[in-house]
Amino acid sequence: MNKELIIRSNSSAVDFALLKDGKLIELNKEVDSSQFSVGDIFVAKVRKTIPGLNAAFVNIGYEKDGFLHYHDLGPNLLSLQHFIKQVSTGKTKDYTLKNVKFGEEIPKDGTVDKVLKSQQSLLVQVVKEPISTKGPRLSSELSLAGRYMVIMPFSDRVSISQKIASREEKSRLKRLVKSIKPKGFGIIVRTVAQGQKVAALDADLQQLLKRWKSLCAKLKRIDKHPTKVLSEINRSSSMLRDIFDDNFTGIYTDDEEMKAEVMDYLETFAPKKKNIVKLYKEHTPIFEKYGVDRQIKTSFGKTVTIQKGAYLVIEHTEALHVIDVNSGNRSNKAKTQEDTALEVNLLAASEIARQLRLRDMGGIIVVDFIDLNRSENRRKLFEHLTKEMAQDRTKHKILPPSKFGLIQITRQRVRQEMNVKTMERNPNPNGEVEAPIVLIDKINAELDKIVKHEQLKKKKLFLHLHPFVAAYLTKGFPSIQQRWYLTHKKWIQIIPRNAYTYLDFRFVDENRRRLRY
Repeated sequence: MNKELIIRSNSSAVDFALLKDGKLIELNKEVDSSQFSVGDIFVAKVRKTIPGLNAAFVNIGYEKDGFLHYHDLGPNLLSLQHFIKQVSTGKTKDYTLKNVKFGEEIPKDGTVDKVLKSQQSLLVQVVKEPISTKGPRLSSELSLAGRYMVIMPFSDRVSISQKIASREEKSRLKRLVKSIKPKGFGIIVRTVAQGQKVAALDADLQQLLKRWKSLCAKLKRIDKHPTKVLSEINRSSSMLRDIFDDNFTGIYTDDEEMKAEVMDYLETFAPKKKNIVKLYKEHTPIFEKYGVDRQIKTSFGKTVTIQKGAYLVIEHTEALHVIDVNSGNRSNKAKTQEDTALEVNLLAASEIARQLRLRDMGGIIVVDFIDLNRSENRRKLFEHLTKEMAQDRTKHKILPPSKFGLIQITRQRVRQEMNVKTMERNPNPNGEVEAPIVLIDKINAELDKIVKHEQLKKKKLFLHLHPFVAAYLTKGFPSIQQRWYLTHKKWIQIIPRNAYTYLDFRFVDENRRRLRY
């Protein structure tokens, strides 16, 4: 299994596409925003408490107040509050917690109005982005995630990832972590720590403690509420922290600064893998080069093709997602109907696991597989789906098939679902599309202006447009592209773009700057 990470960067956003054996399995878009993302920590103010919900609404600077439930306050809320007050007033400069005495824990069955008051200052962390009409979900039980572990201030527990199956390895990691654990901090050991030595674990721990001290140092300079006091680490490092492993064979980016970020991360955690990081310099856009744009167009939408005629229909409702598996025109005369149904279901299970990761679908998902009569086949389908979903790092649960043959999945919803429009607006409201020759007239008019411009005579010209129109320009002999060369004494390089709509076109130079005169 080979994994590749393709990173496309521009001024406002960074897109991460994760490929496994050339197939797109994850797509993440990180917008460069001054607001917040999951993991950010704020000094905020309680807007009001709602005893009926046993929760509080907290202002963190978003248009909708954040939601903080009593159970997300953390048992040592009072100790945290006291420490923050000591730090912000300058009464203590020791941020290590080794001399901090934990106070009384808040009761597990208490009510929010007994511990929080309106307009009270509070340190909170974003644990879920705003979704639909809801504001962000917050917690005051803080955690800082690293490559191998997560540290939790004002806690004392040590736990190991449940995905590590070996009891011996769990015991070894627990023993090592306890030997380096600082007082006042709890630690959760992540799955990727499996097989790591104490030096690597300690290096990760020191980086996290450094971030905690940086957070505490900012508390003394707070002059307004809400204020962000700790951001997630840079976008590339955050992504690599969660997905990077030894199966990676290539990381490609079209941005010098992004390459430097990736190299810095690998220098710390995987120096032997630094040579897989490459800066992409070709003129064809990076997502087009590696087939990402094409896969995005074919993987999103209501209907998703699987293989040999089988397909999925994915419907979204307010309460849940529904996926229907259809065999389509797939048939195999050499097998029974039961065998054909099992074969389609197994293929569909693999694609469904991919779709959940790709779209980042969360909440309740109900899958209607093709009916299977034999219990061993139903068991085989359930085990295959469980195995495919095991690669999904988002918390989820799968129930066995019901009497109606439905499989129910719950998947943690942390961010907005990835939604890519695959339907394009009809260029002509009358239901007809302009012939390519009409669009060519517009392209010719712009080309005439560009080639007559004195500053552009020595520049290379590239024309980006929809693949259908690109095929029209290059077909035949002489093609329209060749006629342009004879007319203007300049070769126009044509770049088909799957991301473009039918009427989109753009002239650019060798530096990818748009030319329009």
